[in-house]
Amino acid sequence: MITAPQLRAARALLGLDQRQLAELCGLSVPTIQRMEASDGTVRGTVDSLMKLIEALERSGIELISEGQTSGGGGRGVRLKSPPATPEPALP
Repeated sequence: MITAPQLRAARALLGLDQRQLAELCGLSVPTIQRMEASDGTVRGTVDSLMKLIEALERSGIELISEGQTSGGGGRGVRLKSPPATPEPALP
């Protein structure tokens, strides 16, 4: 699926505001706002999520899941795993 940070990054890459994205995928602005405010994976009805993902893919966005490689070229973003917290040194 898609996470809220991926959604915000995809919208930024496309140079769209929330209203433009809502029009592109046939959803309301409050729906886009709720999706972007989700904690982690975007919440919504299956129909709304499919409309959103299809609109992003039609616009040139490739969603990359955790650990997945990109299938094509082009620009993109990926959030690196946070660095491991070093163990404290023993006295």
